[in-house]
Amino acid sequence: MASSNGFKLLRLLSRQPLRSTFLHDSSPIATKSPFLAFRNLSTSILTSESSEGTFPSDLLSRGQVLTPERKIGLYQDLVIPVTNFNNEDKGFMVLAGDVFDVPIRKDIIHRVVRWQLAKRQQGTHSTKTISEVSGTGRKPWPQKGTGQARHGSRRGPQWRHGATMHGPKPRSHAIKLNKKVRRLGLKIALTARAAEGKLAIFDDLDVPTHKTKNIVNYLKHMEDTKKLLLVDGGPIDEKLKLSTQNLHYVNVLPSIGLNVYSILLHDTLVMSRGAVNKIVERMHTPINR
Repeated sequence: MASSNGFKLLRLLSRQPLRSTFLHDSSPIATKSPFLAFRNLSTSILTSESSEGTFPSDLLSRGQVLTPERKIGLYQDLVIPVTNFNNEDKGFMVLAGDVFDVPIRKDIIHRVVRWQLAKRQQGTHSTKTISEVSGTGRKPWPQKGTGQARHGSRRGPQWRHGATMHGPKPRSHAIKLNKKVRRLGLKIALTARAAEGKLAIFDDLDVPTHKTKNIVNYLKHMEDTKKLLLVDGGPIDEKLKLSTQNLHYVNVLPSIGLNVYSILLHDTLVMSRGAVNKIVERMHTPINR
């Protein structure tokens, strides 16, 4: 009797559609494709690269497996492969999450760039006041009796070749910005390049010769690269400096000179191991107050 009831239950279940059996219309999974729905219900995905002993190979997926994108700003350490100009495998390097994976804030980037541009402005503009302009101090004509407007000097601003009133004088255009904000801006710029996949780590920046064609050939193998910034840990190698000085789209900086504005001007950033270590050490150093 029990077996007959179970058989009737199986027949009833087999007549119902699959959608109403497993997924309800009000469920958020019901709006997705069947593959995505079952993927959310499973705990792991087996592909053709998985061990064949655990599951039949003919039932494994041979297509590209969809993986969720990494969220930015979780302060997670990043593992990036290390290479060189010859595209050789040099292992991996772990990037500190509190430097290369911080939340993106455009307002901080704007403040740091504005601070940089204002600080590097020369401020050598100067105009001559009435005491500095060349000319006589004699009164042009008597105060009364001539019918003309009264004047006391030929050096006034109303005369041709006269003085400039309230004109610019040499001064500093620098504005104040806290050190922790400057440091945060550099972290955000490095995080943005790492998230875009435009950050490459080299074992070193040594080049065999000073020929420019070596750098040009390397850039040809890089996809979607218009301007390149090379950052080394110590003093710039003389061969590298000579090989890049004729290329307006390639610039070289030591790690101590790395800044937010230079990172934003170049769409690709290449750093050596030594440069990464120096930058991380600098970011972890306590701020002197």
